[in-house]
Parts: sequence; structure tokens; C-alpha cells
Amino acid sequence: MKSKRIAIVHDWLIDNGGAEKVLKSILEIYPQSDIFTLVHSDKFNDEYINSKNIKTSFINKLPLARKKYRSYLPLFPLAVEQFDLSDYDVIISSSYCVAKGVITGPRQLHVCYCHSPVRYAWDLQYQYLKESNLLSGIKSYVARYFLSKLRIWDVISSNRVDFYLSNSNFIQRRIKKCYRRNAETIYPPVETSAFELSEIKKDYYFSCSRLVQYKKIKLIVQAFNLMPNKKLIVAGTGPEFDDIAKIAKENITMLGYVQFDELKVLMAEAKCFVFAAEEDFGIIPVEAQACGTPVVAYGKGGSLETVIDGKTGLHFQHQTTESICNAIEKFEKLTFNPKDIREHALTFDDSIFKQKIMNFISSRVDENQ
Repeated sequence: MKSKRIAIVHDWLIDNGGAEKVLKSILEIYPQSDIFTLVHSDKFNDEYINSKNIKTSFINKLPLARKKYRSYLPLFPLAVEQFDLSDYDVIISSSYCVAKGVITGPRQLHVCYCHSPVRYAWDLQYQYLKESNLLSGIKSYVARYFLSKLRIWDVISSNRVDFYLSNSNFIQRRIKKCYRRNAETIYPPVETSAFELSEIKKDYYFSCSRLVQYKKIKLIVQAFNLMPNKKLIVAGTGPEFDDIAKIAKENITMLGYVQFDELKVLMAEAKCFVFAAEEDFGIIPVEAQACGTPVVAYGKGGSLETVIDGKTGLHFQHQTTESICNAIEKFEKLTFNPKDIREHALTFDDSIFKQKIMNFISSRVDENQ
């Protein structure tokens, strides 16, 4: 692989989330790679990624593109197809929107690490339209038209990928459903070494997330409103913060933004981490388990693969206050071993991710020669 030129295509560099952690780990495997992305914000806060050779699309030069980039969604397919990758031997796309749609030649190897087929064009379209207040009216028809066009392009461009990697078996099934393509699952990297085991737990429940609707933090708060004898601490900011803070009762503490060092302590000393979102994978529950903290999680999506029911936590079956309350009641009757929980979390360590990525791509390069 040393003699191969590698390009990494990532949808956009705006916020530093789970997909960007994957990108960073891939860059650490192949540090000489060039990055191609639709938009790169000046406020993107990862020094390592920012130090690389980053090439952006024409969208990056459009008015307000770095703040209102989603407004240019209809242009995304065209933009990603304009990247000239002809000088590269291996292309790795880190895709949750259009990155996988780059155009490559027959002598080039294209491996896509798929975080998800573009969610708002497929099974989450109606949720997207509802949250964007686009269920009716002229704007709704325009949005539906462009989403339909995006679905067609998404299927066509799916055939440009030689091999798919999925971030969970849940996404593996979604890839099969949308694209009729097989994928091999390699779980995302979790920096478990950044979290320390704590066998001494305090008498509070903990949750942290960006406070947006699909994370379901409001639902967790509503559930704990019904359990006034149980303490809940919530960390995180977002557009729902004020609304959630208004309904939170005295047993609930809304911290807002907290520094990482404080976050680790809160996570490690909590008796339980509560997670109510349906995530493709979900890194935060694994980080909690790296502290030896059990997780009560919604039993769909990635949580089914990261939380072992009855051993490292519990699953609840419905996104309702009743289901959460019942799970908490059940949780308090059980005993969990923090060491066993951390051992499970270590199976998702970033070193394992890197080794699996290297092995996969190296073997496919050998086959392609």
C-alpha cells in the first residue's frame, strides 16, 4: 500500500461527530491521503484533519455554504461527481450522503465505509419532512421532488462502489434494502483508552447528547419526571435545550455543555447511562461501557449490537415514558459487573477498527492487481 496513492472522500467537514472520528482513524492509517469534501468550515475543530490536504467542491464557494450547506442539497450529486480522482489508485469514501457517488475508473479500487444510505431520502423521509415543516404546501412538493431525484441518483451511484463496509449490521441490512449490495460490518472506532474504569458508582442516572429531536433526550426527561425519587443528570446543548429545561422537575439537572474531562467523570460515576435514540451504531453508549457503566438503551438499531441485554445493560422496546420507567425499575433489581462491561467495550477499540480496515483494503488491493 505504500506505493499507492489514496484519496478519502467525506461528505462535509462542518461538525466533529462520529463520522469524523472514523475519518480521522482512516487518516491515521493512511496519513499521506488527500481529502475531498463538499464543504469545509473554518470552524471545524479537528487539528489533525485540518492539517491534511483538503480539496473542496464548488459548493464551498457559494453564498453561506458553510452555514446553510444543506440548502444546496440538490447540487450535492453534481458537486461530488466533479472531483477529479484520476491520479489515485485507491479511493475510500466515508459516506452518509453522497460521498460514495464519486466517479472512478476500472483500474481504481473504491471502498465505501457507509455510515448509512442517505437517511432523509429513504426510510426517514417522512420524519425529515415533518421536522422541517414540509408536510404540505409548495415547498413540500419541491422537497419531495428533489428527494425523489436524490433516491434515483443514490441507487445509480451505488454501483460505482467496488466494496461496501457498514458501521453495523443494522446499516448492513439498510444497504442491502436500498442498494441490493452486500456489505461487511466493521464497527466504528471508539477511543476506549480515553475512559477509565470506575467500580464505585453514585446514585444518579446520566445521559448526554446533542439536544435534537431524534436523540429523544426530552423523552428521557419526561420519564424521569414520573420517577421523582430518581436523580437524572443531562449534559449537552442543542435547539431543544430550553424546551427540555422548562419541563424538567427538581430531580433532573440540565448541565448544558461540559468539558470532556468533566463528562468522563460524570459518565464513570453514574449508576447507569440512559440512551433512547435509534442510532445506526451509537458511540456514546460504548464510551459509557468503557467506564464500566451499564446502559439502558432503546432496543433497536445499533444498541442491539453494542449493549448486551442483561450483561452490560438492558434494552427497552418502545420509545415511550412507560417503557423507560419499566426498564429503570427492572434495572434496579439487577447487578452488573463493571469489569465485564468494560471488557465488552474494549472489543470496539479504535486499534481493532484500524487493523480490520487495513486488512480489508490490503486484501482487496492485492486482488485488484
